[in-house]
Amino acid sequence: MAHKILVLNGPNLNLLGKRQPEIYGRETLDDVAMECMRLAAELGLSIDFRQSNAEHELIAWIHEAREIVSGIVINPAGYSHTSVAIMDALAACPCPIIEVHISNIHRREAFRHHSYVSNVATGVICGCGTQGYTLALRHLAADLEKAIR
Repeated sequence: MAHKILVLNGPNLNLLGKRQPEIYGRETLDDVAMECMRLAAELGLSIDFRQSNAEHELIAWIHEAREIVSGIVINPAGYSHTSVAIMDALAACPCPIIEVHISNIHRREAFRHHSYVSNVATGVICGCGTQGYTLALRHLAADLEKAIR
C-alpha cells in the first residue's frame, strides 16, 4: 500500500504562474500538482494535493489528515508569517512535515523572514522554485523507506 502524502498550498498559490512571475516563476499550480503526482507514482507514494485561500479550510484538512497520512508537504504562503493556528494544527500531527517556499523568504521583506510553521516542521525548503515540492517528496520517500527497514 502506498504511503499517502498531503500536499497543502496556502493563499494566492492558485495564482501561481500569473502573480509576480519574476519571483514565483511561470509554472501554474496545476503544473506543480502534475509533477508531484508523476513523481509520487515513481516513488510509490500517493498524493492528496490541495490549495485554499482560507485558513480554516487548511486547518480542517490538517485535522482530517493527521491520523491517515504518512507525511505533509505544506507551502503555507502568507500564512507562514501570521498563523499560529496552522502551526498548532501541524504540531498535533505525528508525521513528518516539510515546509516549502518557492522563493527564498530570507532574501525578501523582513516580515517574511519568520515562519510559525518552521517551528513545527521537520524540514524547510526555500528558494528552489517549484522544485522544492519534488525535493520534499523525495525526502519524505527516503525517510519512509528507512523507517520500513
